[in-house]
Amino acid sequence: MRPLATRDLRADPAGWARQLGISREAVDVYLACESIDLHLDSFIWNRILRYDLRKRHGGGSFGSRFYSMVDFPRVREARLTGGIWVVTTNPLRGPEQRANACIENLRRLQGIFESVPGEFQVVRNVREYEAAVAAGKHAAFLGIQGGNALDRDLDALDQIPDDLVVRITIVHLSSSRIGVTSSPAARERRGEGLSDFGKDYVRRLDEKRILVDLAHVNREGFFDAVAVHDRSLPLIVTHTGVTGVTPHWRNLDDEQLRAIADTGGTVGVMYQSSFLGDPYWGGRSESVIRHVEHIVNTVGEDHASLGSDWDGAICPPRDLTSPLDLPRLVEHMLRRRWTPERIRKIFAANYLRVVAAVRG
Repeated sequence: MRPLATRDLRADPAGWARQLGISREAVDVYLACESIDLHLDSFIWNRILRYDLRKRHGGGSFGSRFYSMVDFPRVREARLTGGIWVVTTNPLRGPEQRANACIENLRRLQGIFESVPGEFQVVRNVREYEAAVAAGKHAAFLGIQGGNALDRDLDALDQIPDDLVVRITIVHLSSSRIGVTSSPAARERRGEGLSDFGKDYVRRLDEKRILVDLAHVNREGFFDAVAVHDRSLPLIVTHTGVTGVTPHWRNLDDEQLRAIADTGGTVGVMYQSSFLGDPYWGGRSESVIRHVEHIVNTVGEDHASLGSDWDGAICPPRDLTSPLDLPRLVEHMLRRRWTPERIRKIFAANYLRVVAAVRG
């Protein structure tokens, strides 16, 4: 395939700043950072609508609501140095079908990245990430959204080829034999936590050095996972809001934040406007930073990250609809007098520390 058609925004940082309506300093600080998104769901639209990730897209039929937020040209132009790109599970399939579909989709997603080898590279650890970035490439980590993709039995996790998956979100929007979702749809299992199988599933993820992602699981299951998790390894929540800013069934409370921080983990703030406390169809990017700020104030700057959930059928802030808008987050941080070092941690370093602790 031909090289991606992209612009080098580093050649005119002042022009980028003017386009976004922010300070030149914000763009400069952003360009000096590595930038990693902990949750990119764009592959689902490739599966459903044949959305070609290698081509530049506009806002789609709904103006960057639900989908059409991310593609490879915009990732490259925005200097998004890394991201966790996820395969989402269809809970309506049977266990064997789910496993087969998951492995097939992982290979398919891997193949899409391999079709542009000069610009994207699938990575499994920090060493591979650093090599990819040094070569001027985007480093693509792969993840699974919904542990029920591989819950036929504990050995189903052995089907993942070559340590390809860096993290598994153990529960998604539907409950499973692993545990119960935080979604209000799980009323019939309210009060349940992880099953015995779910607890063993967490232990097996630890053994395989796959990050245990506690986004989406209900509060009881969250603390069950914390209790059985290998305390020598960090836990992660890749995409969430916090109840200290906006009470919501999808968000984490302060006790949960402390539990993640106590393991040395990190919490990624996502961009769904209603979870952030804004109108469902709108919102502004500063709301993301209000949630990041609460994490920093509650458990420290070493435990906050960014996990957009772009293309995950969300409605993001109207001024944060693609990676090209990311310097706006830096502007909000600078207005709070946050140091470049803190900003660097939130954009990439905290996540890399977590991966290094698990995978090197």
